[in-house]
Amino acid sequence: MSNKGEVRRGLMLVISSPSGAGKTTLARKLMGEFEDVALSVSVTTREARPGETDGQDYHFRSHDQFTRMIAERGFLEWAKVFDHYYGTPRADTEEKLANGKDVLFDVDWQGADALHDQVPNDCVSVFVLPPSIEALEQRLSARPGSTPEIVARRMADAKAEIRHWRRYDYCIINDDLEEAYGQLRRILLVERTKRLRQHNLEDHVRALLGEG
Repeated sequence: MSNKGEVRRGLMLVISSPSGAGKTTLARKLMGEFEDVALSVSVTTREARPGETDGQDYHFRSHDQFTRMIAERGFLEWAKVFDHYYGTPRADTEEKLANGKDVLFDVDWQGADALHDQVPNDCVSVFVLPPSIEALEQRLSARPGSTPEIVARRMADAKAEIRHWRRYDYCIINDDLEEAYGQLRRILLVERTKRLRQHNLEDHVRALLGEG
């Protein structure tokens, strides 16, 4: 769906949703179809869990290494969650964008805000909404290990997250998975064609005007 010789800058596709709304499933479907869409790998100070691989699941670093990266402005955004730090590495993301790769981010509204503030021209944000609050509660209740207390806490967190939906460029109501995925797919394809992401347009227009 691209022109021969097209040179494109990658984009940062930020997807947020309350827990249980389906963003992880949508993100996996997108990466399964598009080989040039890669999930952002965060840096963290927490210990690796069984089965996790450094550089694939997270970049595992010490507290001193993390604070050094903060001082060197090595993160696009970072936050402390409970006792551990998490951050989005700047250099890795910028390299992918320059090479025409799209980077997918699974973050909350605060992370989405921070990324948009850092690189507004590269960032495209999508918020995924459940079809109803009842459907969301059913999905959360069906998760293994769920208890009424856990579901109640997750529902409270979900409502707090939903309140920030207006901050996003796009919103998708995930009632039917295939329909929701179709919307996400179209957002990606349209955003790829924006003028700011087409590196070869300046030369092409100069040639059309005989100025090249």
